[in-house]
Amino acid sequence: MAASRLPPSALTLKQFLRRQQVLQLYRKILRAIREVPAEADRRYLKDWAREEFRRNKDATEEDAIRMMITQGNMQLQELQRTLKLAKS
Repeated sequence: MAASRLPPSALTLKQFLRRQQVLQLYRKILRAIREVPAEADRRYLKDWAREEFRRNKDATEEDAIRMMITQGNMQLQELQRTLKLAKS
């Protein structure tokens, strides 16, 4: 039997794909925050987003991670709607 070439801490495909979803959500949130007109609000939102992702970085339960991604997407959509209304 051939020994596995992967280190013991390697992510499974499912974990890798979930991690990519989380990173993509984080990037989208930061891009949306750049559109906020007030500097103080931008800084507050950026710190909030960073802290939320840091606080949950060690989550491992699949259902909890999916729920957090869903909540993050809803918050992103709300931010985008608010920015769109502010521009009109």
